Amino acid sequence: MPDAWEATAPDPDEVRRVVATALEEDLRYGPDATTEATVPAGATAVAELTPRTGGVLAGVGIARTVFDTVFADRTGPGHEVLTARADGARLAAGEPALVVRGGVRGLLTAERTALNLLCHLSGVATATAAWVDRVAGTGCVIRDSRKTLPGLRALEKYAVRCGGGRNHRLGLGDAVLIKDNHVVAAGSVTEALRLARQRAADLPCEVEVDRIDQLTEALRAGADEVLLDNFTPDACAEAVRLRDRLSPATRLEASGGLRLDNAAAYAASGVDYLAVGALTHSSPALDLGMDLRTDVRPAPAPGA
Repeated sequence: MPDAWEATAPDPDEVRRVVATALEEDLRYGPDATTEATVPAGATAVAELTPRTGGVLAGVGIARTVFDTVFADRTGPGHEVLTARADGARLAAGEPALVVRGGVRGLLTAERTALNLLCHLSGVATATAAWVDRVAGTGCVIRDSRKTLPGLRALEKYAVRCGGGRNHRLGLGDAVLIKDNHVVAAGSVTEALRLARQRAADLPCEVEVDRIDQLTEALRAGADEVLLDNFTPDACAEAVRLRDRLSPATRLEASGGLRLDNAAAYAASGVDYLAVGALTHSSPALDLGMDLRTDVRPAPAPGA
């Protein structure tokens, strides 16, 4: 699968799109009524975004974009970033991830949107890092899937990279993945691969199999990668031996039945990848909160 973009940050236009959508949800009914009513217009403070439990960061720059966007639409005190930890950093509980000084109204208006994105993406990165740690030293790579939330795929896949994982397909058009229904429609694994090579010759081809005889067919037909669906670790080891004999260049990916507690056993089988859809579809958010420091400065008195 294509890896040229694996280490890149998300497209800034994509970040701005997500941030604009998220802020529109909060502000479509008007400005922050609570903050506007209780906070003097000129008050300033320092806000710290801090994890309550340790984890791996992802989305610090995205949270900064939230603050930038909110403050760009406001009059009064602006804002500046005092501290920003790098995405991919492993933070202990209480270590600030992002520290921003600015007008309190702007800080509080941006708070929930910034935290929603930072908590979710850091949760994905933290979960990915746990899987990466379990297979360390084996050469096996943790990969994600297309099981992402609508509108957040690019950011969630970025969070996987922050956690040390790799991305699989970004969409339906950047690689061929022949699944069981495609095989049924084409008539066989060999025919499905032939058709894919004919119509999408420039794309890598992966075939999903759930039996050793299908694997043999896929290897002989020249698949670039084979996804081993619901194979046990022992069956994966058998598949690796068959691959090494018939088509050593073909990469193998295990999927289905994977858990953190058996990740090392699957990696030890010799497969090249573990496909973990749970990274993006069910990782718990990392708990971060935003706290204003006690040095909140009130608005200057008229004529001061």
